Amino acid sequence: MTDRRKMPPGIGTGVREAAPVDPFADTLARHGLSLVRDRVHTLQVNTGYLCNLQCRHCHLEAGPGRQEIMSRGTMEAVVSFARRFPFQVVDVTGGAPELVPDLPFLVDGLAPLAPRLMLRTNLSAVSGAEWESLLALCVARRVVLVASFPSTNPSQADAQRGAGATEAAIAVLKKLNAAGYGVDGTGLELNLVSNPVGAFLPMPQDSAERKFRHDMLRKWGVAFNRLYTFANVPLGRFRTWLLRTGNYEHYVKTLTESFNPSAVDGLMCRTLLSVSWDGFLYDCDFNLAVDRPTGGRKVHVSEVRELPAPGAPIAIGEYCYACAAGSGFT
Repeated sequence: MTDRRKMPPGIGTGVREAAPVDPFADTLARHGLSLVRDRVHTLQVNTGYLCNLQCRHCHLEAGPGRQEIMSRGTMEAVVSFARRFPFQVVDVTGGAPELVPDLPFLVDGLAPLAPRLMLRTNLSAVSGAEWESLLALCVARRVVLVASFPSTNPSQADAQRGAGATEAAIAVLKKLNAAGYGVDGTGLELNLVSNPVGAFLPMPQDSAERKFRHDMLRKWGVAFNRLYTFANVPLGRFRTWLLRTGNYEHYVKTLTESFNPSAVDGLMCRTLLSVSWDGFLYDCDFNLAVDRPTGGRKVHVSEVRELPAPGAPIAIGEYCYACAAGSGFT
């Protein structure tokens, strides 16, 4: 059994006596499983923790006061990395990437290097001429937009993201539709991401997508391509909220009881590398949040000579239960 005294931040840490949990590695072993790498085909680029919102579910504790953003020099190193090791998918995330001054440089540099370039957005980070310019770049580069939209109930969504966030997001979604995003036949892909607004697991993805599609069209006349539902990971601000509201133990129990062995093979960390805002490699954004680098030591993208080989171990923590619950975090 794993020594609980060495447990990393996440499930169980700090409230171990109140909410004991089997180490994730032990649960994998009981099912005859291990979590190791497959062929890497996705590069996730975290541009930093600066954000205009302070969402309750944020595992990175991103917000307006954060100073960590990707520099032009690190962007150049990331683009060079993607040129040396071609990826099928590049996923640009944050914080709010739109607030990083040199984001257009990063998008321009990465777009020719991968068949699919995705940009995460909370739909409210920038406005006016700055937003119009970024939209024009995304259209020209055929960037896939992935927008956070937690709920079609405005009061629930605003509770997670802040007052007025839903109204602002709907206005932007309508403009994206007008530009062709999410509209059949344009080739401009607009996907939504929904995280639960409380201490519970998301609805099954297919039924949630049907409900969102119906509600978005009926309430606001907004179209989109796909909806992805993900469980919240008990790290960062979400963990703090769980503890403060007395929901931590219940949520941990829900995650562990929802462990799905069949989801492990498709977990994103098997085929993804995450680059932090300062250019270091992690197995996923959650390991980045707790500073557990790939291979157990920090390696900068400018120093990488080969990608992790299939079969290489992946750093795991008890927060991994959130990714392996239900249909999994893929």
